[in-house]
Amino acid sequence: MTLGNKIKQLRNERNMTQPDLATELGVTVRTVAYYENDERQPTKSTILKLCKLFNVTSDYLLSENESFLIDAEDKYGLRGKKKAESFINETALLFAGGELSEEDQDKVFKAITEIYWRSKEKNKKYIPKIYRDDEK
Repeated sequence: MTLGNKIKQLRNERNMTQPDLATELGVTVRTVAYYENDERQPTKSTILKLCKLFNVTSDYLLSENESFLIDAEDKYGLRGKKKAESFINETALLFAGGELSEEDQDKVFKAITEIYWRSKEKNKKYIPKIYRDDEK
């Protein structure tokens, strides 16, 4: 189940309308529709609001991939998110037609993403100053 499906399900379970949820989150009704249709990802702060509102954990709401994308966008902006999406698509090929259970696939993906973050941090010195957050 995707993040959008979970948001919609939780909203419906609480008999909330999209306008109700939009008001609670401080966003537009259209933004809620984007979230529910998986056309946009909520920000970290919005995820935290959703968790508090629906009394669920972020682990329940987000898959490993969704969490990874949100972290990438938070740390590196849209450019980082696009690279992370590419990374996810490339690593998905590792599991194509494989014998690993979904739980084992999650563990492998988690290990690979940890390596990804470490390498990004290690190679930070090679990033042009224009793209570094700490130099601004």
